[in-house]
Amino acid sequence: MRAPRPTFGDFRCAHCGGWVSSLSLLSGVQNRNHCPYCLWSCHLDLFAAGDRLSACKAPMRPLGLTLKRNRNKYQAGPGGELMLIHECEDCRALSINRIAADDDLETILSIFQASLRGGPSLQAQMTSQGILPLTKEHAPIVHARLFGQYAQAPVMG
Repeated sequence: MRAPRPTFGDFRCAHCGGWVSSLSLLSGVQNRNHCPYCLWSCHLDLFAAGDRLSACKAPMRPLGLTLKRNRNKYQAGPGGELMLIHECEDCRALSINRIAADDDLETILSIFQASLRGGPSLQAQMTSQGILPLTKEHAPIVHARLFGQYAQAPVMG
């Protein structure tokens, strides 16, 4: 089987060096800007997802997870899509990015667990910019979204 040809928007991850395909058939997202292996991103967008107007272009480290706001007023419990929170290594801007279909689930979970150890200053930094990071109480939701509703949830310490 042949490897897919590089397409416009493919890139090499500035953090881990992995080759990242921008094909939406693989990732399930239209505007790929983070690595599916280490989940680091690049500061590309300025005003909206996919605008590619940021002059910064610095690496963005994954900080934690949040839920995208949902307009479904009939949904019981916390709703919305699971999203990655990134911080720019240069200008310290925060952004949220969709989790892609080919993102490493164990890496997503480890980022969530690390965010729980980040302390109140990290939580305050995110909430001051309108991003509500997920907390220990959200662990069952995170696990269900990543591994399925009926998968055995790990004990969070």
